[in-house]
Amino acid sequence: MDSMPDQKFIFGGIQVVANQMDTMLERELKEYNLTTKQWLLTIVVANIFDHDPTIKEVAKGMGSSHQNVKQVALKLEQKGFVVMEKDSHDARITRIKLTDAVASFGKNSQKKSEIFTEKLFKGISAEEMAMTRSALEKMLANLEVMDQESK
Repeated sequence: MDSMPDQKFIFGGIQVVANQMDTMLERELKEYNLTTKQWLLTIVVANIFDHDPTIKEVAKGMGSSHQNVKQVALKLEQKGFVVMEKDSHDARITRIKLTDAVASFGKNSQKKSEIFTEKLFKGISAEEMAMTRSALEKMLANLEVMDQESK
């Protein structure tokens, strides 16, 4: 793998890391009857927005489609983790509101989450983390431009 160009290694590595994380998270979340996509939606809503976001806003935050987010949110609503409400000013807009069940889940799973994160980032320096964050931010921005160009 040392002879593989950095771009190819990083591209493939991101795919492999994402798959392995997804598999491990699915295993851990099974006891809470959640999928990784459902969990991610709650994380995005709780951490990116200071208001009850629209489905469109959550889709952008998750890097997903409006339809996929709506389906995930409907499942979460059935499980009592979110409430989907029509916007008070525009009935065409649906907002996603987290319920107390999300806070309860967070409390119950916090220690496991901290241990998982600690193990995942073991041996990675603050400088390496900052560089990785910067590279990922640039890749996300590039993907946004690529997405706009393809529409």
